[in-house]
Amino acid sequence: MTEPTDITSIAPRDKAEILAQALPYIRKYHGKTMVIKYGGNAMTDPALQQDFAEDVVLLKLVGINPVVVHGGGPQIETLLKRLGKQGQFIQGMRVTDPETMEVVEWVLAGEVQQDIVGLINQAGGKAVGLTGRDGAMIRAQKLRMTDQKDPKLEHDVGQVGDIVSIDPSVVKALQDDQFIPVVSPIGFGEQNESYNINADVVAAKLATVLQAEKLLMLTNIRGVLDKDMRLLTELTPRQIDDLVADGTISGGMIPKIAGALDAAKSGVNAVHIIDGRVPHALLLEVLGNEPFGTMIRSH
Repeated sequence: MTEPTDITSIAPRDKAEILAQALPYIRKYHGKTMVIKYGGNAMTDPALQQDFAEDVVLLKLVGINPVVVHGGGPQIETLLKRLGKQGQFIQGMRVTDPETMEVVEWVLAGEVQQDIVGLINQAGGKAVGLTGRDGAMIRAQKLRMTDQKDPKLEHDVGQVGDIVSIDPSVVKALQDDQFIPVVSPIGFGEQNESYNINADVVAAKLATVLQAEKLLMLTNIRGVLDKDMRLLTELTPRQIDDLVADGTISGGMIPKIAGALDAAKSGVNAVHIIDGRVPHALLLEVLGNEPFGTMIRSH
């Protein structure tokens, strides 16, 4: 568990100086949208949960518009095991049969989302939970997944969705009324069927359609690491291709990096993969001047 940081010993003058140093960043991002992918330890450690909620509320109070997109892999896995069902992954995507889809909806749109909404509200914000069905936001179709090594081979991953379109109207309406949208990565198809969509992909696409200033992806590592476990503070598309080819980027990091790169190429001004295990990671990235995590470049 992460211990809360004791700030009682900081002198009032020093606290004032810290706030003053944040002013240029508050001014720079005032009125801008930031999409935050929330997952990993930050979602399961009570102290980090509280830090995250406080950070989101503070960003809103200083005039920044945070939009939270959350995952819930560990919680889904826990419930599946309770039901005697073993989770299966192909190339970082969860295989989602109809029974698993029911669990995904129950966990993401129910338990996990309401916990996040409650924490933000408790911290003084006004959060509203959404799925892709609300406001017809996320239209999806069945994901056709080709094998990374053999493009002729296609994997059937069940009710895993590929985004067809995102209508951000409901998110914008909530932002205008000073609410904080909390989005579960569930889309719907032409026959009203539900689709489980990778949360990193949803966050990246939503950041693009909202023309977000920043996309921030919280992870369980310091950022993208090379084979010697050194932090890579910046990545270009060519470097990403090389890291995927040699296996440095693999599994669940593949859709995360692909989504981040897509957002960067589509006009999101800054895309960062940051360490969600660090207390107040959001504020450190948004309101600080030190390099934090890995920035994904469009070229």
